Amino acid sequence: MSVHPYDEGHTVAGWTGVAIATVGTSVMGVGVCTVSPPALVLGGVIDVLALLVTWALHLSGWGKPPGIRPRAQWSMRVRDPHAREGHPDCLGCRLAGRGRGRVASPRPASPPVTSPPLSVPPSTLASDGTGMEVRGAALVGGQPGADVGRGAS
Repeated sequence: MSVHPYDEGHTVAGWTGVAIATVGTSVMGVGVCTVSPPALVLGGVIDVLALLVTWALHLSGWGKPPGIRPRAQWSMRVRDPHAREGHPDCLGCRLAGRGRGRVASPRPASPPVTSPPLSVPPSTLASDGTGMEVRGAALVGGQPGADVGRGAS
């Protein structure tokens, strides 16, 4: 049973990739501090290795598909049963050539967002007593007409 009432997405692929990437980033940090190009390159190679290991673990079922998993699959010890076919909305699966034959579940179309038209008040003169005035409140809504300058001359 999970301690948390929600799926945090912790997976073997995720933790392994983060651990390897941390080592690679640390090696790159040492390379920056010691001005060592070989250490920078080695750190970069380790980070690319982290990416490839994470991808391979995801494809073998130890990763998390996009979206919320069923509660029975929240544990890190549970492999993803749909990894072989690929996940429909997963970039990693598409890069591996998986998930292309499956049709993603259609998402309900959201209603178009309509906003009421902006009502722009008539031009006004605003002053804060410092001699700076703003003429034209028509700037609201992106329309031209605001004039900022010293008070009336």
